Amino acid sequence: MIAVTGATGVLGRRVAERVAGAGADVDLRLVVRDAGRARFLPGSEVVENPGGYRDRAGLAAALDGVHTLYLVSAAEAEDRVQQHLTAVSAAADAGVSRIVYTSFTGAADDAVFTLARHHAATERAIAATGARWTALRHGMYADFVPFLATVEDGRAVIAAPAGDGRASFVSRDDLADVAAAVLLDDSGDLDGRALDVTGPAALSLTEAAAVLTEVTGLPAQYRQQSVEEAWATRRPSGHPDWEVEGWVSSYLAIAAGEMAAVTDAVPRLTGHRARTVAEHLRAHPEDWAPLVG
Repeated sequence: MIAVTGATGVLGRRVAERVAGAGADVDLRLVVRDAGRARFLPGSEVVENPGGYRDRAGLAAALDGVHTLYLVSAAEAEDRVQQHLTAVSAAADAGVSRIVYTSFTGAADDAVFTLARHHAATERAIAATGARWTALRHGMYADFVPFLATVEDGRAVIAAPAGDGRASFVSRDDLADVAAAVLLDDSGDLDGRALDVTGPAALSLTEAAAVLTEVTGLPAQYRQQSVEEAWATRRPSGHPDWEVEGWVSSYLAIAAGEMAAVTDAVPRLTGHRARTVAEHLRAHPEDWAPLVG
């Protein structure tokens, strides 16, 4: 029995579809908040857990009988770490044998990116359960590139304090392929490992802007900001400071080189090369359609 949380989300759904389509002799359970949105895989079991990761007892019941859990990290929230710790405890309560967790590249207690610190805490909690585990440390999503930009006078501008740093943006299609391969490999070879899963190259934000221009036809550029400018331009959005700190620190992590690593995880685990940012965006125009209006 393989369970996939967040199975109606962008990544979780892709993973569930790939596991279901692999032809392997496994039972698949989709653990979701709303069962009405999860009827997209005939033959899979759907278990509703409206309380999500905050409901330890409800999640433990939803995971009863599960051997391998694909634990998708929670949406950004002020209590995100506590949600993760509760979910990990629920998995332990349910007797889950193996946890595959969606972490982030550079996960460490002293990471510049605040969310990478959250992932480090979650990885540590998973390891402490005694279950078999694998952490898939994802690079920044390729489909985020258009959302880094705002349109000013007919031009897409990525304004950020990232300096000349680079990020190995990775397609969620590739992340799903990797996840399915890992979930279906019960050999134990990947147990106790944290794997950086990246795109095929690390791009500067100037290069990312050039890709946007190439794919969308909308002129794009990168404009360097100071930390103070980054906060000043994002605070008027009305989002809380913890969320703005996450945005700003993600760029500072790029500047610090924390997202620049490029690995062979995609080709090694899937048998195909990793997609470039341009290839991903061409395949998914819905990711950049809002940018061009």
